[in-house]
Amino acid sequence: MRTILCLLLLCFYVNVTHSQFTDSYPIDKEFSFKKTEKREFTYKKNLFTKRIIPVALISAGFLLSTSDFEKSLQQDLRDVVGNDFNTKLDDYTRYAPVVQLYAADILGAQSKSHWFDQTKYLVLSSLISNGTSTLLKKRIHKERPGSYESTHANSFPSGHTTTAFTTATVLYEEYIDTNPILAYSGYAFAIATGSLRMANNAHYLSDVLVGAGIGILSTRLVYHFNYLIDWNPFKKTSGIAFTPQYTGDGIGFYFTKVF
Repeated sequence: MRTILCLLLLCFYVNVTHSQFTDSYPIDKEFSFKKTEKREFTYKKNLFTKRIIPVALISAGFLLSTSDFEKSLQQDLRDVVGNDFNTKLDDYTRYAPVVQLYAADILGAQSKSHWFDQTKYLVLSSLISNGTSTLLKKRIHKERPGSYESTHANSFPSGHTTTAFTTATVLYEEYIDTNPILAYSGYAFAIATGSLRMANNAHYLSDVLVGAGIGILSTRLVYHFNYLIDWNPFKKTSGIAFTPQYTGDGIGFYFTKVF
């Protein structure tokens, strides 16, 4: 059954990317046919590379789910960290890229988008990724690792990891062209979050892989179709300051206006 699901997912992905790759482009009379062809090839390559990683993560996660390999890996990991290992650090690391994003804005780092657009993309990406994650949890009903304190069969996929890779990908999209070190640094927190979920015996490897794939793919889709939500009432407004806030149950923002 898992193999069939993965094949369907891959077929869907191939069909979507194929339709995108074969879209017609307006002919620019100032360029030769060869230059136009080269531009199309570059565009196709970018579309493919942006989707292949998250699709591969999701596919691998479905294939590994409930396998003897991941159960053995989980036990080996617990043997290394100890059966009493437990930390709440992963509750915070999933939001670290959000703090990085707005701290960079406050410090004046050059980003791809205005702060309002960043917030818009972050919210939309989170709604899509976490909504997908929650739906899968309810449909699949996978039991968590043995000693984890939960009465709910909601292990697959990892919600913490989904959030972490969603926020990390927003940071990546905003700063990859101007500050690659900052752009990639968010993934360090995302990987740490997924690893800690396994170390805490809260999730298996497949839960983490699918959560990561959903987070990356959802965010990249939002940025790819950002022209559909091109609305920003603050673009020509100055004197607005904002600070992210974490309450323990979620994140929020403080806004101030200087007149």
